[in-house]
Amino acid sequence: MRSRLSSLLLAVGLTLGLSLGLAACGSSESTAGSSAVADAIDGGATIVDVRTPEEFADGHVEGAVNIDVSASTFAEEIAALDPEAAYVVYCRSGSRAGAAIEQMTDAGFTDLVNGGGLGDMEDAGYPATS
Repeated sequence: MRSRLSSLLLAVGLTLGLSLGLAACGSSESTAGSSAVADAIDGGATIVDVRTPEEFADGHVEGAVNIDVSASTFAEEIAALDPEAAYVVYCRSGSRAGAAIEQMTDAGFTDLVNGGGLGDMEDAGYPATS
């Protein structure tokens, strides 16, 4: 009986530990809400679209600059930006924006907002244009 109880407690403990560990492995980068996006843009933030030039040409937020996070020149292009300025970064879904924000943070940028995807930007009141 004691062995069975010990085995059960061990199984529950391992399951709980594994569940919490896997949850912690998820991306810590999340998209900002529409009010954070609006506050940043109203405050003068530059909107950066990190999708490919082809995606950008198909539609983008008006006034956005296109710096493709998957391009070999991404680090060079962000180095030309002011690291003290504010930026709202978006892509198609928010994933590439998160990757771009990581690289920008590593390069010394501090005022960054993940705008999520183009749909999120539209939902926040910034319609796409081509």
